[in-house]
Amino acid sequence: MHLLTDPNAWVALATLTVLEIVLGVDNVIFISILSGRLPAEQQGKARRLGLALALFGRVLLLLSISWVMGLTADFMHVLGQGISGRDVILLGGGLFLIAKATHEIHASLEGDSHGEGRAGAAPSFGSVIAQILALDLIFSLDSVVTAVGMARDIEVMIAAVVLAILFMMWSARRVSEFIHRHPTVKMLALSFLLLVGMALIADAFEVHVPRGYLYFAMAFSVFVELLNLRVRGKKAKPVELRERM
Repeated sequence: MHLLTDPNAWVALATLTVLEIVLGVDNVIFISILSGRLPAEQQGKARRLGLALALFGRVLLLLSISWVMGLTADFMHVLGQGISGRDVILLGGGLFLIAKATHEIHASLEGDSHGEGRAGAAPSFGSVIAQILALDLIFSLDSVVTAVGMARDIEVMIAAVVLAILFMMWSARRVSEFIHRHPTVKMLALSFLLLVGMALIADAFEVHVPRGYLYFAMAFSVFVELLNLRVRGKKAKPVELRERM
């Protein structure tokens, strides 16, 4: 009842939900790109299952707040630098994200020139879900730490996470279709993942890169690319008319 009657809880819920959605953009992009390599009939199932796993993981982490916050405590020191469980997870996730984004960029640019080789081979449904699950852990950890820092009530945190994931489920198909309909946007999305991977590695070494800077750069790049798509669309129409004539 506290969530329903306290105005402060509603403000915290709205703020945290918006922030969770913003932080989940990279997760949706990653899931969309990975699921896009599956057969068409499996793509929707992979997106839904991937986001369902993200929801389950985030709620589970929220219910284990003491363990999550314990990950921020240093368990060893290397060259005077404290190393925590969270640092190790962020470092591994950042490296994995960079490696995966680089592989996808290579497959997009070079795969067709080598025929149906390893780069062009379609992955299995299980391997795609395993990769989504691995990155969900990283994104969920970042999301939960943010939620714990902004709200004190577990009900508010869980409600915000559920609302954010539901919104991402609703928008995932549209995002996926848009990315795969426009190859330049897909390349831009993969570049975003490289940027996020570098930010995760920086965070692991206690060099915090404000997420606002990253998302502003991403939003500006998307805005410019949308202008390019609009210009190309206008140029294509006269060509089509001449061909019909």
